[in-house]
Amino acid sequence: MAMFEGFGVDDFESSGARIRYRRGGDGPPLLLLHGNPLTHASWHKLAPRLAEHFTVVAADLRGYGDSTCPDDAGERYANHSFRAMADDQVELMAHLGFPTFRVAGHDRGARTAHRMGLDHPDRVERVALLDIVPTHHIWTHTSKRWATHAWHWTFMIQPPDFPERMMGAVPAAWYMEQKLSKPGIGLAPFSDEAFAEYVRCFDEKTIRGSCMDYRAAAGIDFEYDSTDFDAGRTLTMPALALWGKQSGVGKFYGDVVEVWRRYAETVVGEGLDCGHYVPEEAPEAVFAHFMDFFARGA
Repeated sequence: MAMFEGFGVDDFESSGARIRYRRGGDGPPLLLLHGNPLTHASWHKLAPRLAEHFTVVAADLRGYGDSTCPDDAGERYANHSFRAMADDQVELMAHLGFPTFRVAGHDRGARTAHRMGLDHPDRVERVALLDIVPTHHIWTHTSKRWATHAWHWTFMIQPPDFPERMMGAVPAAWYMEQKLSKPGIGLAPFSDEAFAEYVRCFDEKTIRGSCMDYRAAAGIDFEYDSTDFDAGRTLTMPALALWGKQSGVGKFYGDVVEVWRRYAETVVGEGLDCGHYVPEEAPEAVFAHFMDFFARGA
């Protein structure tokens, strides 16, 4: 892939899924995780530059991209929880020889990184969380305004296979354009090659996997998060929160760092002049923040 020049590509069999990943560079290990409905290609504007300073691993979450989608029967959808997604990536990094590492996630990848930091505090040295507030905070602070904007959160959790059939009934390129295009900028932040990757990977498997991801977030993930929140368990490693001032996060939640202080011991960050797709809309600003944050010692 021209977007990741100098990176190797491979698959890893975790205990629950086959994970597609790219690796490049040298230095302290840095894991990059993408959001919905994207793939690891969403990091293509940053990964090569970061690889000049870090060993960069950019991976597809289970159910997304070229990673596999395990079956998940029942109403809890544990196989598509952020815990399961996090375990995949921790196993991958151990396989690559990195018992500890830094991690950055955007959107669903950030939620995976949050759970990873809670479940594996001895493995995660530093964590960057892009354009999210905690899943627990989402479900305990809902509103008509939020539900209107974030329609896919309540649509994709409906019972199978209602949303799957509707999402699969239109061309992938049409759905992706409607989902990613934003007022005033359209698809301008996305390179042609990255957009083509998102369309290529938006098939029956990804639709099914992403719906189960969202169902888990409203179910078993909320249970996990509520248990931790009620017990006062928070992220213990340094955390960086970045968000788009024009995104839903920026518009709905005010001081995002202050929200995160209820879920993390030490957190810094700021809003950036962009929308939701922060790594592709504001790569220069993200790179500067990552270099300042991740280049520090563990």
